Amino acid sequence: MSKIRVTKTHSTIGQPERVEKNMQALGLSKMNSSNELNVTPQIEGIIRKVKHLIKIENI
Repeated sequence: MSKIRVTKTHSTIGQPERVEKNMQALGLSKMNSSNELNVTPQIEGIIRKVKHLIKIENI
């Protein structure tokens, strides 16, 4: 199973509530916070919804 590092690069102020909940599901709360996640279909779906607010790196 591959891993990725997801980093929050933009604020969620003014975004719909579901975008904020998706960021919480990724484990991202503050600006420039990052989290290492296993790649699953569920995580890929969440990333697709918030890709304009995050940076993704392969580990």
